[in-house]
Amino acid sequence: MRRLFGVGRGTAETDAARAPTAFDAAAAAPAVDLIYRLRSWPELPETGRTADIYRIFSVMSQRPVNRQWILARSRMAPEQLDQLLLMLEAEGVLEVIDPRRFAGREALQS
Repeated sequence: MRRLFGVGRGTAETDAARAPTAFDAAAAAPAVDLIYRLRSWPELPETGRTADIYRIFSVMSQRPVNRQWILARSRMAPEQLDQLLLMLEAEGVLEVIDPRRFAGREALQS
C-alpha cells in the first residue's frame, strides 16, 4: 500500500521476486472481467485515506464488483487501480473471482 500512495519505493529485486498471483494470470487474459470483493478492510497509509477509496471499499466489502465498475465510480487511473488491486491481493484482503468458473453451471441447469 505504501508504494501505491507514494510513501515507499520498492526495488526491482523485490518486484521480480514476488510470486505470481491469480491476478497475474488473469492479467494475461484481458478478455476476462474478474470480480473483486474485500474480505476485510486493509490498513491504509495517511495518503490513502480518501473519500474516494473509502467509498469504493465500502461497496466492495458488501458486494463483489468488477474493474469497470470501480473505474467508472472513482477518479483513479487504470494503472493506479491495478496497483491497488495487486496490493490488496498481496495483503490477503481481496477475494478475486473468475466468472469463467460458473460458465458451465448455466449449461447444466438448462
